[in-house]
Amino acid sequence: MKKLVFLLTITFSTFGFSQSLDDYKLALVPSRFSIFKNDDFNRLNILTKMYMQKYGFDTYMDSETQPLDFANSNCNKVYVDLIENNTLFVTKVKVVIKDCNGKVIATSEEGKSREKDFLVAYNEALRSAFNSFSALINHKYTPKSSEIVQSKPVIEEEKKEEKEQEIIQELSITANPVRELNSATLLFAQPISNGYQLIDTEPKVIYKIYKTSDKNVYTAVKGVIQGVLIAKNGGWFFEYYQNDKLVSEEVNVKL
Repeated sequence: MKKLVFLLTITFSTFGFSQSLDDYKLALVPSRFSIFKNDDFNRLNILTKMYMQKYGFDTYMDSETQPLDFANSNCNKVYVDLIENNTLFVTKVKVVIKDCNGKVIATSEEGKSREKDFLVAYNEALRSAFNSFSALINHKYTPKSSEIVQSKPVIEEEKKEEKEQEIIQELSITANPVRELNSATLLFAQPISNGYQLIDTEPKVIYKIYKTSDKNVYTAVKGVIQGVLIAKNGGWFFEYYQNDKLVSEEVNVKL
């Protein structure tokens, strides 16, 4: 009988965590996790933001400019942090999601890495934690009844804003052919010998770039294509020659 009660308690606790996470669609990621002394250590904060967006959250970092409805909704969003339990040879990280009162809503499985390089190890452990985070992976926002009542005018207003944005984008494209990038295309820079490999959320290596004497220029390889990665116009561009014609592709990455 005690075993049955124990199993039922675990079942309802797990269900409660999953359901409570579905009550939220906004997430705030700190620019510095509590376990580190530096902002965005090894790009882990940006990587965390990408994962939260991937699983359905409207996500911002606390260092970013935020929309008013996001900034004014402190108890309508979740707060993300990391905890660690490292040993001598293994880096161990968990993702913790809390509400505005600091109550833990959901915790990931422990991500582990045996890499000797701490920068690579934390990155690998964090990815492992997110990829095993079932409550987050199965997240599906359930709007409150008050939001459902107001859904029609909100949707109409969103359509109006989307139409206005389409017009703005058409004008921008006419004036400037460079495409607008968003967080969904953001690549993560993972350190390698003499440079970085730029990876997406799968993770899949898209580029390998290598340092030169100029901090704004890297030699770069994308598959079988060789070129350079250049900083200009406030962004990064992969440039190479194809059929004697210069090709320039904007790359959404922070270096």
